[in-house]
Amino acid sequence: MRVISIANQKGGCGKTTTAINLASALALNDKKVLLVDLDAQAHATLGLNIEAKGSLYNVISKLTPRKMQIVDIIVRVEDHFDLVPSNVLVGILEQELADEIGREQKLNDLMESLSDRYDYVLIDCPPSLGFLTVNAIRASQEVIVPVETSKFSLQGVERLMDIVYLIRDRLNHQVESKILITMFDSRLRHSFSMLDKIKEQYPNMIFDTIIHLNVKLKESVVLGETVAKYDKYCRGTKDYFSLAREIISVSEEGKVFSLPMSEKMQEIVREKSRDLMDVVFSLTAPEANSVYVTGSFNEWSLDESFKMNRENGQWVIKLPLRAGRHSYRFIVDGKWVEDPQNPAQEKNAFGDYNSLLEVK
Repeated sequence: MRVISIANQKGGCGKTTTAINLASALALNDKKVLLVDLDAQAHATLGLNIEAKGSLYNVISKLTPRKMQIVDIIVRVEDHFDLVPSNVLVGILEQELADEIGREQKLNDLMESLSDRYDYVLIDCPPSLGFLTVNAIRASQEVIVPVETSKFSLQGVERLMDIVYLIRDRLNHQVESKILITMFDSRLRHSFSMLDKIKEQYPNMIFDTIIHLNVKLKESVVLGETVAKYDKYCRGTKDYFSLAREIISVSEEGKVFSLPMSEKMQEIVREKSRDLMDVVFSLTAPEANSVYVTGSFNEWSLDESFKMNRENGQWVIKLPLRAGRHSYRFIVDGKWVEDPQNPAQEKNAFGDYNSLLEVK
């Protein structure tokens, strides 16, 4: 069983959104997943429209009048996806266990009791670096740090890493930490600038998958659904499915191995693959270091699968597109440019021009 904490003391970085939708994506890959809502604000619980009858407070606290076992509070969300809900009482545990011996082990002991039930346990940590977050990291083998492309999120990473190192030194517990770029707006040059800074400051610690800004992610929370249930074809669903595959594809030894798709995801791929035609995009830019193509066909996102290949100063990529009208641009070293070889253009909302393509 892999236990993964999702933590960043800065709020608004997509932490709970990641916890909910990564759990759902892992479940779509036929993995048994438990999401533990450790935040007293109960955002994961509320975001899934769950009415909690109990929480970890009733399991861990010695003062609660309604003592419960952890199996008593687990709620089924979707196939293979369960939730340990939270409520405001969870916040009381910070003070109640402050002087208790072995307080850092409380959550770890509970997770060990569930080791034969789940493949993955995801812990949605509170936006603080207190007792609950320390408990979560101590119970985990891995920590995912969601980071939006802003200076303040980077500061949150630095403080969280201090806690990770403290747990390593004081409790002799090593965890692997990885940064997940979230709410990435590929329309803004600032996003690319901050992405480069994050890569420079934390090399080899960043997931290949990037979670792009996507309105469907926000809409799904309002309805209390995972994004895959709300819109299985949207950008948010694709991003979190890619993240799940990236996590699954690396074993504990760090070796990459291929995995068969689940039947549900095979059905999605088959539906999306109908009526596709191969289209070749090319751009002459011999001095460029990286070139992407992006457009209406991928919701204007920065995606490694749309990174073009250099061939003798020419950047080329072949993509399967549906029949219809598409608008697109190239991203050359972080700068947006239209296709100089395509005279068909239209003005966009930013005052620039998108290139147009008709696939018949």
